Amino acid sequence: MTRRLILLRHAKSSWSDTSMPDHDRVLNGRGRRAATAVGRWLAEKGYRPDQVLCSPAVRTRETWQRISDELPDAPQATLIPGLYLGEPVDLFDALTKATGRCVALLAHNPGIGDFAGRILAAAPDHPDFRRYPTLATLVADFPIDDWSALEFGTGQAVDFVVPRALTDG
Repeated sequence: MTRRLILLRHAKSSWSDTSMPDHDRVLNGRGRRAATAVGRWLAEKGYRPDQVLCSPAVRTRETWQRISDELPDAPQATLIPGLYLGEPVDLFDALTKATGRCVALLAHNPGIGDFAGRILAAAPDHPDFRRYPTLATLVADFPIDDWSALEFGTGQAVDFVVPRALTDG
């Protein structure tokens, strides 16, 4: 049996209001288009999570909302405070408590990029993987029956995409 992870960095957010707290930043137009495109890509590929773990930041919640609008029967996100600007160990801890077969996890850099690199046995051959740009999306499988058995370095990359590959910009 396997478990599947869909690891997503939030979409591009707006910096137009510099007085706004980081936690409250919304997506910009490019980010909204990218989230819709990634949602369609996930649906077309059949990558459908049954559980979603999400940072409580506005931009991660908005990213999931726009993605989920493209997915049939998408689950509601469970907001986990430790995912907001979390380190790889925080993401690992949240994932080991997951119960879904296919879990989507939405968080932020630099933690999510570092986590992606540490969780896999081998990185995908993609020029943007190490940088993990906004809304980079990794799909990885793990040879475990339960997330509590998760170990770093055991995931097999199934797919990886960045929004630029799906949109005009």
